[in-house]
Amino acid sequence: MALDPSEFPVQAAPFEQPLTNFAGRVRDGQARVVAIGSSTTAGEGGIAPYPQRLLADIRIKFPNVAIEVINRGVGGEDAPLELKRFDHDVFDLKPDLVIWQVGTNSVWQADGPSFADTTKAIREGVDRLLRAERIDVILMDLQYVPAVLTPAKRKKAEAMVEAISQIAHEKGVNVFRRFALMKGWYEVAKISFDRLVDPGDDTRLHASDWTTDKMTWQLADAITSATNEAPHGT
Repeated sequence: MALDPSEFPVQAAPFEQPLTNFAGRVRDGQARVVAIGSSTTAGEGGIAPYPQRLLADIRIKFPNVAIEVINRGVGGEDAPLELKRFDHDVFDLKPDLVIWQVGTNSVWQADGPSFADTTKAIREGVDRLLRAERIDVILMDLQYVPAVLTPAKRKKAEAMVEAISQIAHEKGVNVFRRFALMKGWYEVAKISFDRLVDPGDDTRLHASDWTTDKMTWQLADAITSATNEAPHGT
């Protein structure tokens, strides 16, 4: 009998910080999310990207709120290039919550940005978002897929995951720990890479429709919990 995804022994780690700004806007009846990142955000092939799915999922969670999820993903980019787009693709949109999916291309691309340049840009980007004083921040780390788990890349992938976690801890923002979630699905729930990875992707980098769907629902759950835990009156 197939394992029901709702009964997985591995769930996404809950967020450590309440989404105070987003919660305030939800209580006001209108909220805006901006998703920035690379191909996971922009979408790849015929698979609907997670921001599109998140909009549907989060409207189920908050049925009486006018919520927007704006997709500002560009395939192939990582933090240094994404940071250059912040003024137009983030701040001009006046978001209440920003989800920044980051770090993968620095690990995967042979000619991608260096580890140091990527982590520096993540720090700078988070600082800029926090200085706005009206934006909650979620960093989304790497996907656990064969393309970043080769002998040449795995240590760098794990170091990037750790660096993103450390930056989030230092800055007091949340991380959606996609790498750990997918690793748990693979190692504990015994979901094969053939199911986790897009079968049409020869690079073995991009998540499948199945993974994207289940991951987005868990992201929506984490956002909902952190929104409901936020204090009132802020």
